Amino acid sequence: MSEFDYDLFVIGAGSGGVRAARTAAATGARVAIAEDRYLGGTCVNVGCVPKKLYSYAAHFHDAFEDSAGFGWTLPEAPRFEWATLRDNKIEEIKRLNGIYGRLLEGADVRLINGRAKVLDAHRIEVAGETISAEKILVATGGWPWVPDFPGNEHVLNSNQIFDLPRFPERFLVLGGGYIAVEFASIFNGLGSDTHLVYRGELFLRGFDREVREFTRDEMGKKGVQLHFETNIECIDKLDNGLQVTLTNGERLDVDAVLVATGRKPHLAGLGLDRLDIALNDDGTLKVNDRFETSIPSILALGDVTGGPELTPVALAEAMHMVQHHFTDNPPRPLDYRNIATAVFCHPNIGTVGLSEEEARKQYGAIRVYSADFRPMKHTLSGSDERCLMKLLVDDASDRVVGAHMVGEEAGEVIQGIAIAVRAGLTKADFDATVGIHPTGAEEFVTMRSVTRR
Repeated sequence: MSEFDYDLFVIGAGSGGVRAARTAAATGARVAIAEDRYLGGTCVNVGCVPKKLYSYAAHFHDAFEDSAGFGWTLPEAPRFEWATLRDNKIEEIKRLNGIYGRLLEGADVRLINGRAKVLDAHRIEVAGETISAEKILVATGGWPWVPDFPGNEHVLNSNQIFDLPRFPERFLVLGGGYIAVEFASIFNGLGSDTHLVYRGELFLRGFDREVREFTRDEMGKKGVQLHFETNIECIDKLDNGLQVTLTNGERLDVDAVLVATGRKPHLAGLGLDRLDIALNDDGTLKVNDRFETSIPSILALGDVTGGPELTPVALAEAMHMVQHHFTDNPPRPLDYRNIATAVFCHPNIGTVGLSEEEARKQYGAIRVYSADFRPMKHTLSGSDERCLMKLLVDDASDRVVGAHMVGEEAGEVIQGIAIAVRAGLTKADFDATVGIHPTGAEEFVTMRSVTRR
């Protein structure tokens, strides 16, 4: 009989935590999980899922306009009702919460509602109960961070933006990451007069430069008002909204301000600070290849460890962690290279592998293949939206080391391309692949002329 109440105690029932709990339980481990907010974590409740639903909603604006060129006449001007979208989203999230609960129950994982506190290497306190576990997993994710400036009490963070009582006719988002860019596109598409404010000279730092510039131009064409190299000086409450003063002296009157300036690990109240657990420079938990912190019985994965803040990464880490600690078949360290990702701005971005800037640093010589074109759909729609596709090739090996797309359904397209990039396929392999015609995706296997070296 084990000296502990559980073999694994998980703190946080988000994507990574639930996957870890269920997978560990499938090996025969006795598992409990604690959650103080909502099942499914950020992704299900205030992240990927509701954001994608709102992105779908925002795309209808363009679809209605595009339909005229294909012979459709709408009997009256389309009218958007925020409450319908918001409330339907709420019901869908409730459905998903229920699924997560049933998954845990079906896996025989005990769910405890409450914020757990780590007492020592093997004991946790939660909901008035002290519980012991051989291993404790911290998977509490991240939390939005809001900078300090006069009037910041009037702003919203990305957890709050989905459930506004009224639709903001005038909307401003502060930030230059993917959350900021996505919500600028979403509210613009839903009909807001939308501004994006970013302190840098161009948003989406870390992405391919050409992709960033192309996205900037396309978002601008759609009506998003971009304010680069400036910041919020202060926000004043007015009778009819908010007045935002920028550091360049400009004043903007808006109904709502979303601050999307990054997220920090959600570690408050866990008690880890008293245990002197080692941290990375950014305040995230430092872990080894086995997801062990400096106290080996305390594990961590997902956003709290400072890796890529992506749901599929947390899921992969959870399965790796279970293999390491609850099976006799430990895996090789998780490979974080060539992880595909998408940004659901309008148009979408999909990317995998290296940016052109990274490829030039890493390889002696590269070939760049790119295509910037008007999609076939828009030959009749009248829209001036364009699509960008790009391949980066190591000249010495002919291997495709990066693939990027800005355009409709870019995430869907890049998911397939990501398999090829991760497999190490060459440009010759791409060239030998027969395309599907007529599609935009076939451009990835028909680009023959080098754009630049």
